[in-house]
This record gives sequence, structure tokens and C-alpha cells, in this order.
Amino acid sequence: MTSLAVQLSESFRSAGVKSIYGDPVDLEGVTIIPVALAWYGFGGGDNGGSEGALGGPMAGGGGGGASIPIGAYVKTSKGAWFQPNLVSLIAVSIPAMWVWGHAMSRVIKSLKK
Repeated sequence: MTSLAVQLSESFRSAGVKSIYGDPVDLEGVTIIPVALAWYGFGGGDNGGSEGALGGPMAGGGGGGASIPIGAYVKTSKGAWFQPNLVSLIAVSIPAMWVWGHAMSRVIKSLKK
């Protein structure tokens, strides 16, 4: 019997592109292809036939994923371009800006000494 972790990884390997690029939508001569940033993670576990500290069999589990819509490819008769989702871009950049600001404050404090 194949382990659960292997089965899950195989099923999500084929779903990768479909979770990042959505199905094209045609609206009044304009084709829109949604784009997302997606990632998945899974865990596992086993006991190898032994018993845990409480006398019962050991086990494991886990799993999760996230998807952030980052924009869409827009295609018209004039050409194609990427249109970013500014709300998601700002939301994703907030932690990076916080880390950058925190690092810069430490650099400034060390230069003042």
C-alpha cells in the first residue's frame, strides 16, 4: 500500500499549474487568465510497528496550502500584458517591508554608536 504522503504529493503535482493559472475567461473580446501564487505542504509519520509512550500505536498527519491572487494576463486585439492585483501585492509586501524597516532601524542605531 502506498503511503498517504506519496499519494497526496502525486495528486498535487498534477494540480500545480491549474492552481496557479486559472481557466481563461472571454469578456467582450478580451481574454483574461487569472494568476495566483500557490504553495502546499504536507507532513507524515509512522511508528515502524512500535508503540508510543502511552502504550498505543504512533501516527502522524498534516497538510495545508495557500493561494494568493497576484493578477491576470489580459489579451486583446492590441496585445497581451500582465495586470497585477494591487491589493494582494500590498498585502504580500507588508511583512517584507516590516523586516526591511526593522533591519534598517538596527543599522541606524549601530551607526549612531
